[in-house]
Amino acid sequence: MPAPKKTDNKAPANTKTKAPKESKASANPTTLSAKKSGKRYEDIHFVDSTKPVWNYSFFTDEDISNFQQGTHYHLYDLFGSRPANVLDTDGYYFAVWAPNATLVAVKGNFNDWDNESHPLHVRLDNSGIWEGFIPNMKKGEVYKYNIRGFKGSRQDKGDPFAWFWEQRPKTASITWELGKEWNDEEWMSNRKKHNALDAPWSVYEVHLASWMRPDKNDEERYNTYDQISDRLVPYIKEMGFTHVELMPVMEHPFDGSWGYQGAGYFAPTSRFGDPQSFMHMVERLHQEGIGVILDWVPSHFPYDAHGLFMFDGTHTYEYADMRKGFHPDWNSYIFNYKRGEVKSFLISSARYWFDKYHIDGIRVDAVSSMLKLNYSRTSGQWEPNEYGGDGNIEAIAFIKDLNETIYRDFPDVQTIAEEATDWPGISKPTFAGGLGFGMKWMMGWMHDTLDFFKLDPVFRKYHQDKFSFSMMYFYDENFMLPLSHDEVVHGKSPMLYKMPGDDWQKFANLRLMYTYMFTHPGGKLLFMGDEFGQTSEWNYKSELDWHLLQYDSHKLLKACVADLNRLLRSEPALYENQFNIYGFEWVDLNHRDQSVIVYRRKGKKPEDDILVILNLTPVVHHDWKIYATGKGSWKEIFNSDEKKYWGTGDVLNPAIKTELVDKKDRMFEITVHLPPLGGIVLK
Repeated sequence: MPAPKKTDNKAPANTKTKAPKESKASANPTTLSAKKSGKRYEDIHFVDSTKPVWNYSFFTDEDISNFQQGTHYHLYDLFGSRPANVLDTDGYYFAVWAPNATLVAVKGNFNDWDNESHPLHVRLDNSGIWEGFIPNMKKGEVYKYNIRGFKGSRQDKGDPFAWFWEQRPKTASITWELGKEWNDEEWMSNRKKHNALDAPWSVYEVHLASWMRPDKNDEERYNTYDQISDRLVPYIKEMGFTHVELMPVMEHPFDGSWGYQGAGYFAPTSRFGDPQSFMHMVERLHQEGIGVILDWVPSHFPYDAHGLFMFDGTHTYEYADMRKGFHPDWNSYIFNYKRGEVKSFLISSARYWFDKYHIDGIRVDAVSSMLKLNYSRTSGQWEPNEYGGDGNIEAIAFIKDLNETIYRDFPDVQTIAEEATDWPGISKPTFAGGLGFGMKWMMGWMHDTLDFFKLDPVFRKYHQDKFSFSMMYFYDENFMLPLSHDEVVHGKSPMLYKMPGDDWQKFANLRLMYTYMFTHPGGKLLFMGDEFGQTSEWNYKSELDWHLLQYDSHKLLKACVADLNRLLRSEPALYENQFNIYGFEWVDLNHRDQSVIVYRRKGKKPEDDILVILNLTPVVHHDWKIYATGKGSWKEIFNSDEKKYWGTGDVLNPAIKTELVDKKDRMFEITVHLPPLGGIVLK
């Protein structure tokens, strides 16, 4: 979620959707001619002999119908500025939707920013689409649309479909091409198994600008996509994360929004380079076996003058009724999900990143605010829907269509919802009444877990129910456990300093909490810096406190997280059944006074089962008895208190004693030593 006041699986296997009819526009507009687009050559004419704009169209009647009905999902092949060739003349074709405009013209350096010389032509089919071809226009030209709109208003707007934008504070769009020879065939052909729900999911959440900077004290300088790749790709590989999630990379005007107040829904931000450079970064991640998830924000957009707000002088993209159209939390505007053209725009945006950039998933921001008409509103500030409820019916329909479209066209990816209410069926298939996401962030687990670990260990025995509550509702959804950027900003303190006690206890508690997280069912997400114990809150203007890695406490915490990632990836019991009831079993919740908890994680094969024992106080327990069915031989495969993690290293289990106590039920007494504030894993 964005900061206050700043300017969503492999699909469920039985998800089936009927694909709407779509026109077959070419992905390469340069291959189109006027004849192929349905225009006769004699229809093409000069508007001005010195600054010509030709009538020309890529659109068919079917395109227009699907666009208006909200069922056109590759608008990025038609709208915006597209390289084209007409009558053997190269140039760029422009198309923009401005239904209430009375004049639209293209302006830029190429015509000295003249408002009149390059007008577009409005189609005569009431689509509100303005289009035209400018010959001899080159790649890399900056431009805007000058729009004369409602009641004679005039505004210069960036292109909603631009593939590339100027770097802020400049706000013009840039003509571009998206050609690239991809070299990630191995990943793309095998990613179905990597992105499946029965695969390990360990996600490293990254804000590209502040992960690492050329100058940690200069917020105006950035590493390029290539420079980021040189550092980030081997780091993620070293740490063992399966996926990286990038906080919004779509073009946005204000750094302080962290990308969540976007203006360019089809353009990676130019802060770090051009679109091909971003493609190359995705490619390099794939070549190292790392999946790529993008934050995507269809819930709201800012009021910057060059953006979508009041695009043609009226509420074109946003609801006109500000009870639905304005977001009080973020001082931004809400998309009109009821309008077919807006729905086509948004679903095309989501589909675009899978289609053109080979991404593996989207995390959809602020889903709760989309679903609820009364989100952050009090009585009188919202109006019930037609059935008297608080659900935004058209937003619900949009989300279902979004997920059905993504999983229909890209069945080997995931969509993930940031949703914080008890809305049912977020990650259930649409045909079963769900919204169709692949996974949902488990915000309740996050809050309960942090509240529990903040407690002085002496009081934890009184709050064991908070610790164990997550499994009461875990199977309601396909959950991802998030320790995200939102938990280390705005006075919440860094993860390390949420932990109680002296320095040793803080690190021990954090290692213990991560052990619990990585052995709990569900996907995992950890924000950058949490893996080595960042000691300051995240600051988007700076970079992570990399200097801390000179200290053993931080360096060895990082090693612990890397080993937890390796444990997750190497033990099938931790992921094969992570979203079904066969994958988890409480073994011992009966030692509340000692705050010792035991559970079993189960794979598809009994021999893959593991036992997790968490000692949630600094009291050492020797010869602790655990009673569990199954095998009679166990070994310790992980101990968070080892010296290599900056633990005491005093309490280990080189040999584990077992005794059969119930032959009929194959019940064994297992004797282990429990380290202080430690978690151990047995197999």
